[in-house]
Amino acid sequence: MNQQTKLKKSWQKKSYFVINLIMITPIGLPDLIALKPNHVVFIESKEKLDSLSPLQKIVLSKLTRLGFDCYLNEKKI
Repeated sequence: MNQQTKLKKSWQKKSYFVINLIMITPIGLPDLIALKPNHVVFIESKEKLDSLSPLQKIVLSKLTRLGFDCYLNEKKI
C-alpha cells in the first residue's frame, strides 16, 4: 500500500471525507483534502525519499496563513 492510500485511510478513520485532488487541481496544491463539518485539512503525500518542491512549499505556506490545517503525511505543517 503506498503512502497516499495509507493517509487516505487514516483520515477516513478519523471520520473525514477525503478527496484525492491530484488529477483535478492546479500544480502545487496538496494531494488530498479531508473534510468534516467546520474543518478542512490539506494533506501532501510523500514517499520516504521524496521532498516538497519549492512550489508546494509556497502553496502549503499560503494555505496555512489562510487558517487551514496542512500536513505532510501525518506531520502537521
